[in-house]
Amino acid sequence: MVRKGGRLLSCSWDEAVERAARGFTASVAKHGSAAFGMFSCSKTTNELNYAAQKFVRSVIGSNNIDSCNRT
Repeated sequence: MVRKGGRLLSCSWDEAVERAARGFTASVAKHGSAAFGMFSCSKTTNELNYAAQKFVRSVIGSNNIDSCNRT
């Protein structure tokens, strides 16, 4: 679902991903990549955590990623 005019409306996956990408791009453009951070979950697979850190470092350009894997 996406918010349009203050209301939540159903949408396609393509529209949802496009809106998320535009939001990430706008945030990084306005505040810089250091303003972006991600917290990953220790209950997911190593492969998904690897993909998350790769996304943050390669696409966003930030090293601000953490997880609770060490607990």
